[in-house]
Amino acid sequence: MAAIAESPRDRLTEAAQEIFAERGYAAASVRDICKRAAVNVAAVNYYFGDKERLYVEAVKAAHSCISDEPPMPEWSPGTPPWDRLRDFIRVMVTRMVRETNPHATHLIMREMAQPTAACIEVVRDYIRPSAEVLRGILKELCPQCDDEESYLLGFSIMGQVLIYKQSRPVIRLLMGQEAFDALEVERIARHIYEFSRGGIERRQAGGRA
Repeated sequence: MAAIAESPRDRLTEAAQEIFAERGYAAASVRDICKRAAVNVAAVNYYFGDKERLYVEAVKAAHSCISDEPPMPEWSPGTPPWDRLRDFIRVMVTRMVRETNPHATHLIMREMAQPTAACIEVVRDYIRPSAEVLRGILKELCPQCDDEESYLLGFSIMGQVLIYKQSRPVIRLLMGQEAFDALEVERIARHIYEFSRGGIERRQAGGRA
């Protein structure tokens, strides 16, 4: 049986990711997006309303394809916070190092470098929920930390994770192809966990993280 064709809306979203990633928002034209998606130009207004909304939905779809898999574990009550932190880091590293649509990654990097209205919705729908999970874990581990310090701890952890997505070509050049290829999710996740745990334990003991 032949595969069911994507809907016109899905084809538009995919084509928009590609062209916005290649050209940026200003240089991308609705006509070119519709041509690549093999739909009538009027389809953008029908499904999205305008070019700006199409861009927002393309950015959100790009972020979804990177951040939805694997899902965060459903921890049972009483799971120690150190175990939850280790699991959280492993999930995030897995999301960052797995191969995804290169256009999706490029579009997200463009949006992070030059934020638009899409960034507000991406933070609300994708980034903040994960950030709140991490902050909840960190507040248990470091109850004496105020909100500002909890954010700083979380940013430090995620900074270590994100470098494996954002700077992959640089890491490959620095380490060499063979050493880079040998980096596995568990090795990276364990390193980030152990490094972060050392800083948090120092803070627990009364030092500054």
